Amino acid sequence: MFDSLAEKLQSTLHDVRQRGTLGEQDIDKAMREIRLALLEADVNFKVVKEFTAHVKERCLGAEIVGRLNPGQQVVKIVSEELTELMGGASRELSFSPRPPTVILMAGLQGSGKTTATAKLARHLREEHSSSVAVAACDVYRPAAVEQLVKVGTQAGAAVYEQGSEGDPVEIAKWALQRAKDEGKDVLIVDTAGRLHVDEELMAELVNIRQAVKPHDILLVIDAMTGQDAVNVAEQFSQAVQFDGVVMSKLDGDARGGAALSVKAVTGKPILFASTGEKLEQFERFHPDRMAQRILGMGDVMSLIEKAGREVDEDQAHALERKMRRNEFGLDDFLEQMRTIRRMGPIANLLGMIPGLGGHELRGMKVDERQLDQIQAIILSMTAEERRRPELIKGSRRLRIARGSGTSVQQVNQLVKQFGQMRKMMRQLGRGKMPDIGGLIRNSR
Repeated sequence: MFDSLAEKLQSTLHDVRQRGTLGEQDIDKAMREIRLALLEADVNFKVVKEFTAHVKERCLGAEIVGRLNPGQQVVKIVSEELTELMGGASRELSFSPRPPTVILMAGLQGSGKTTATAKLARHLREEHSSSVAVAACDVYRPAAVEQLVKVGTQAGAAVYEQGSEGDPVEIAKWALQRAKDEGKDVLIVDTAGRLHVDEELMAELVNIRQAVKPHDILLVIDAMTGQDAVNVAEQFSQAVQFDGVVMSKLDGDARGGAALSVKAVTGKPILFASTGEKLEQFERFHPDRMAQRILGMGDVMSLIEKAGREVDEDQAHALERKMRRNEFGLDDFLEQMRTIRRMGPIANLLGMIPGLGGHELRGMKVDERQLDQIQAIILSMTAEERRRPELIKGSRRLRIARGSGTSVQQVNQLVKQFGQMRKMMRQLGRGKMPDIGGLIRNSR
């Protein structure tokens, strides 16, 4: 996510931090590098010009010229300006005190609107404990209704549909009444898209809006289309006022031009981001956290939230007791590994840890297939071997290697590293600082 932009900005700011003092020429040079990085990221030219002007003005106004160690202050200013550029404080949906809350989804064909509808439904059901219904009002695109029925059901939402023959406005009105009758908390209306913005599309959206009076209109745009997505958002804002943006396919966007431009161009914030193909890969968009991740400063809050959704409190306490009693086995290790993998790609999680989001991770490739091999090795062990890995010697290692499709060397490495991990846990349980250096030397 934004890898190309992040690498260039972090490199520029790394150079700034290395200087003991900064002169105005140093700031000008940094602004040129930042301007070039943003333009290469396909950020709107006017947005780039205003952004770098604000940053430079604040840097000079903060009287950092000639001061010792000003690098951190420059990074702080850039982070704050990036946050403001992407919308400032994150905004919540407008929930009605008299349900159902109605959310109207709009966007061009191919933007990921129907999938985003299902993802939003799941998010509201999981995060807000809302009972959610979705209305299938895209009657033009082939199989659009069938797609919404499938993904909406997977999301745990009720799907209101009348096939692909009815009038979208009448279907929307019928769905709203049904949502009221069934006591739903939220109704999400999936509307039709077109290949381009046209009068027919806008007229239909206006008619549906008048029929159901939505509390929020969300525009879904494809992050990977860059400035084309921003142009679409601008055209929508001129014809049909929307309240916020859902950025789809953000995980595949190495540049970030759309996410960095859309708020400045349209005045409307990004509310949600789709970060993968799975329904659960959908999250609130926090401009401050995204700015920190772009600059390699980590994103601890998102990491904590992800962990909180996956880690059961009772299981965590039980695991702590096992660690203290030196009863932590390979079964427990396997369960923890599975929990971490449910939180998302390992490389993304590492990028959320402060100090590991920048130069330290550059060029590092996390091969998730190695985790599959570890799982295969553990599952090829007997229950007693998983509980007492010290039993695994000689013929046992050969049997496990054959059963897991790996080598004896890989089995040896896992058993050795797990033994070192247990040793470190035992030292921590006794209140001692573990010999980290020794563990590293021994693992080589």
